[in-house]
Amino acid sequence: MNEPAYAELVREHGRERVVKAIRTQIAAERQNGANEETRREAVAARLRAEVAPRLRRVINATGVILHTNLGRSPLSRAAIEALSVAAGYSNVELDLETGKRGERASLIEGLLRSLFGGEAALAVNNNAAAVLLALTALAKGKEVVVSRGQLVEIGGSFRMPDVMRLSGARMVEVGTTNRTRASDYEQAISPRTGALLRVHTSNYRVTGFTEAASLAEMASIARKHGIQLIDDLGSGATERVGDEPTVAESVPLSDVVTFSGDKLLGGPQAGIVIGRAEPVRKMARHPLARAVRIDKLTLAALEATLRQRLTGHADVLPVERMLLAPAAEMRRRAAFWAVKLADRGVETELLEDSSAVGGGSLPGHPVPTVLLAVKGPASRLTAALRNGVPPVIARVENDTCCLDPRTVLKGEDEELVDAVEVAAAAVRRR
Repeated sequence: MNEPAYAELVREHGRERVVKAIRTQIAAERQNGANEETRREAVAARLRAEVAPRLRRVINATGVILHTNLGRSPLSRAAIEALSVAAGYSNVELDLETGKRGERASLIEGLLRSLFGGEAALAVNNNAAAVLLALTALAKGKEVVVSRGQLVEIGGSFRMPDVMRLSGARMVEVGTTNRTRASDYEQAISPRTGALLRVHTSNYRVTGFTEAASLAEMASIARKHGIQLIDDLGSGATERVGDEPTVAESVPLSDVVTFSGDKLLGGPQAGIVIGRAEPVRKMARHPLARAVRIDKLTLAALEATLRQRLTGHADVLPVERMLLAPAAEMRRRAAFWAVKLADRGVETELLEDSSAVGGGSLPGHPVPTVLLAVKGPASRLTAALRNGVPPVIARVENDTCCLDPRTVLKGEDEELVDAVEVAAAAVRRR
């Protein structure tokens, strides 16, 4: 510790951490053979590794727009700027007019109601929490009727029956995997029934010999029997895409609608609740609401995203741009990369293919694109790209390393080209 080289490390990392790193390194040398000549470098490397950022920016070249492993929806510039406002002191729970304590939900409730209708709105930390809160606050100790074809499993093996069980509600399954009629719901209702639940199958589709009760039919049954109708929309489409139901279509028919903020809405991870005033207020007053409430940073980014949609500037949201960008634009960008890389000795070709929405949204709805295929061993190229600076996440098609421009953000093209050149050179050297 008295050697000058280690004194420098002490100034940077503190004495206690340096001592621990030296002892760990010496123990490794005793086990693997002495190597005192490189000990200082090894100790420094250990110390740097301990404090190196684990969360890093990556370039998403997979073509999966809402890539769950990469954080789903990238935020707009306005949402990012809003984070800096919330990072300091802010009126997150203060009514500036009266000087009294306010409700954080009020910061976005008006925006949500203007966008989608409904009498009241609430935001929590994710959609699973929103569904759990709805079932707990509105149906605990009661039966909730749901179609067998809607018992979905979302990421991380988190299943709808698990959410139901945790809420204290009793799940009553009706219909079959592929066919559930309105009469099935009607026949399952008893004096113990608290709600009908529709779970949108956001991450898969059942096709062929199928039948499903419409939300309007379910609403009619719920009103007839005086029970709640909860609609879990999952992805939360704001506009009609294929057969994807929209939030605005669901709100007039349902008592409570829940959906994600970080999927098709294009904002941060959040669970959004909107619907009739009585059930939404009951959810907001439930003790569980405190445990799953939205934090100030997420709230700020969500407010900015909602404001952009409400003012007609949805086209600046990264998710919206990626979804709507034509294949011709993808071809132009991929061709630009190809020309740049050809000048640097990297062989590529263009391939017509499709991007995916991802994030459990719009399954079976491919988006046409043009890929840049990099010649060479796919596994080694993708690994080299993944371990570069910045990391580039590619995809493999037909044993070829491919880059999809649809999910490469504006301003990342030059970085991507540089990263491919470095990765290709590293693979050639091996």
